[in-house]
Amino acid sequence: MDDWTTSHDRVLAQRHAEGWMFLIEAARDMRTTGAVAPSGRALARAATDPVRRQAPRPLTVLEAGAGTGAVTRALVPLITPGSRLDVVDANPRFADRLRHLVHTHPHLAGKPEQVRVHQQYVEELDTDCRYDVIISGLPLTNFTPGQVETIMERYMELLHPGGTLTYFAYLGTRRARTLVSSRRAARRHQAVDDVMTGYQRRYATGCRTVWANLPPAKVWQLQRPAQPAPAPRTSRTLLGAGR
Repeated sequence: MDDWTTSHDRVLAQRHAEGWMFLIEAARDMRTTGAVAPSGRALARAATDPVRRQAPRPLTVLEAGAGTGAVTRALVPLITPGSRLDVVDANPRFADRLRHLVHTHPHLAGKPEQVRVHQQYVEELDTDCRYDVIISGLPLTNFTPGQVETIMERYMELLHPGGTLTYFAYLGTRRARTLVSSRRAARRHQAVDDVMTGYQRRYATGCRTVWANLPPAKVWQLQRPAQPAPAPRTSRTLLGAGR
């Protein structure tokens, strides 16, 4: 058996194991897992596009809601000397798997300190670092509107001015939830959509649909403004200016 066949079989076995692990964790806690299968290659590539575009310059990158590491594996080869990648997931079993990925990945041989795994909620991440790129795999539609607002505010706080946030949302989830959820859950889902629509209107720089994923997904890119927006001119300001 040649090396390619052995390597190919190993990859297939790994994906099969990850698929089962993801399904088990989804059944255990759908709120924090949010899907029934890991992200596919096409989705991982689309999510990591902002990093790829800026390579090979050193970057600070944060991945939140990394799961079994489908996007992490696409990110690691893009981490150049001087770069830093922080990977966050609150699920302890996913966090253990991510640490194993980091410790065994050949690209990180001799320099594992470039990638750090944090087992916690991203909104509770205690860091002074500001990131050039944030990639979010969190199932935002599974949270309350208040939780989503807290997470999004934290993302914007953690980004460098001009930095990019990329996140994805699965197609068809809103309609499916409407059919099977209670009215209260449907209202919550709509309220989360409204929160995200507000962020898209203010910060979106691009959106694409990845059909080659299960399920298909939309990938959004949001950018923190390089300069703070000017404060709105109130009637008091206008009156004061005329004195």
